[in-house]
Amino acid sequence: MKFSLFRKQKQQSEPETPAAPQEKPTAEATEATVPAPMQEPVASAPEKKPESTEPTSKAYLKAMPLKTLADVENVKNEVKNGNIIILRVTPLATKSIDDVKNAVNELTSFVESIGGDIARLGEERVVICPKNIRIWREKSPGPSDTMPTAGPTLA
Repeated sequence: MKFSLFRKQKQQSEPETPAAPQEKPTAEATEATVPAPMQEPVASAPEKKPESTEPTSKAYLKAMPLKTLADVENVKNEVKNGNIIILRVTPLATKSIDDVKNAVNELTSFVESIGGDIARLGEERVVICPKNIRIWREKSPGPSDTMPTAGPTLA
């Protein structure tokens, strides 16, 4: 039997042999030789994977355009379902910058209320994550931190 990663193996059934006519055993013959009970060959059952504590539904990374303020509700529903959204705000920004600000403020308050995370990706995209995902942010040096310079320092 060949091993295959992508196809289920068909179990081969053993051909049944016709049973020979049996003679009636005598009492002495049954006491002297007790036949062992017949055992059928056991086909190996497929192993079950251990049950995990993860939810059975999958999370997806989705890219969506924000064309109108009504699309904000679709984004909220996707994030509630556990999906990560990359939202392109340019289509709405060409119509009204104020609508983009309102939409982003509404999404920010929504994400904070569910314990998710939101961040800007460049000038035209925003990434929105559900509660079990965090966005890594590199800490940039603040104004109080001194940066080393290549030139000589003046004393």
